[in-house]
Amino acid sequence: MQTITANNYSIYFDSKGYETLAEMLKPSHYSKIFILVDENTSQYCLPHLLNQLATEIEIEIIELEVGEIHKSIATCTEVWGALSELGGDRKSILINLGGGVISDLGGFVACTFKRGIDFINIPTTLLSMVDASIGGKNGVDLGNLKNQIGIIREPKAVIVDTQFLITLPQNEMRSGLAEMLKHGLIFNKKYWDKFKDLKSLNTDNLNELIHQSIEIKNTIVCEDLTENGIRKSLNFGHTLGHAIESYFLENDNKTSLLHGEAIAVGMILESYISREKELLTNEEYQEIKYIINDIFERIEFSQIDIEKIIELLIFDKKNEFGKVQFALLDGIGKIKINQESDNKLIYKAFEDYSV
Repeated sequence: MQTITANNYSIYFDSKGYETLAEMLKPSHYSKIFILVDENTSQYCLPHLLNQLATEIEIEIIELEVGEIHKSIATCTEVWGALSELGGDRKSILINLGGGVISDLGGFVACTFKRGIDFINIPTTLLSMVDASIGGKNGVDLGNLKNQIGIIREPKAVIVDTQFLITLPQNEMRSGLAEMLKHGLIFNKKYWDKFKDLKSLNTDNLNELIHQSIEIKNTIVCEDLTENGIRKSLNFGHTLGHAIESYFLENDNKTSLLHGEAIAVGMILESYISREKELLTNEEYQEIKYIINDIFERIEFSQIDIEKIIELLIFDKKNEFGKVQFALLDGIGKIKINQESDNKLIYKAFEDYSV
């Protein structure tokens, strides 16, 4: 797959990525290599990476526990401490080998250790390949509130090796599909249309779709790195989706949702709001609802659940001047940013989702 050029770095694929990595990791460039993994990527992905890693520089492994619950300042403190104890200096480099949590947290740790060291993202999940590792957003949660603490700074490189996807369970693959669906809905109807018959897709088709999804996100980010305009379109499905994800994470009587599972619900809800604001036709809305529900299991919400989720919207990092901001569809393949919705319409969206 062809290399994709971003603002200040490139996204490399498969063997080209490892060739580039070997060129970058020279003793004259870096004093020490740190690889950040979680328990899963340590077992299933790290051996493959180490076999590809041609370098004379000393390598240290830092392993975290698995899960969004560990995407916190407390975990950052542990990693900062490990970097310091293991002799990290300003010429060290951090390789983030993992999914969205590792990419987000690892990037934030690198940006703040010694006032900033270089980092490379090697995503191992579909979600992190098409979303978390791309675009320079690095950060952690504040309690159960998503991505409240962070910084925008781009990596030295991103290396996408689709071989890692064979290690993923089906629910993790579906989670990544949510962001790919989003890219079609907000930017390219022809791309969206390719997901209407997932059963016919083979490995080559999937690789092509991954490459196109990354191209879409990269195009948007290159135009608006700091999210003052068009990059807000990437928030479609995330205003309500993040609130749902946070609510399920903080409640012991709820099974935590994967990011893509929550965003899938958010996209249906925000598509309904788009329809009610006459930005989306009913036919388009029903198509979106059908395709997403065909991929993702329906989530049940009680009245109390909905009330608590709506209360969480005020903490969304996209809000401006105390007002909840939505990115809504203006037809499939187009978007309108900085849109508002009253609570009554949000309740109606949940009601329609449930039928």
